[in-house]
Amino acid sequence: MIVSSLDPTYALVVTDVSIKNNVATSIAHIHVHDKPVIKTVYHAVNVTTMEAELFAIRCGINQATSIPGISKIVVITDLLHAT
Repeated sequence: MIVSSLDPTYALVVTDVSIKNNVATSIAHIHVHDKPVIKTVYHAVNVTTMEAELFAIRCGINQATSIPGISKIVVITDLLHAT
């Protein structure tokens, strides 16, 4: 468990992307105080994995900033192939 997930001023954004048959699926889960708050799913065609991953991160951060009382955002992603 991540310690910040117990603090109600933290938003934890977890993103993932997969591409199948040239269709990218981007998913962002936002958790506050160890509870799921928002889940967004987007589909896009003709984009790279990196573009889809950055889009998912951006959407997750946008959603997290709209939650009242959030002062810190932690983003967790699986961008190992980009490092």
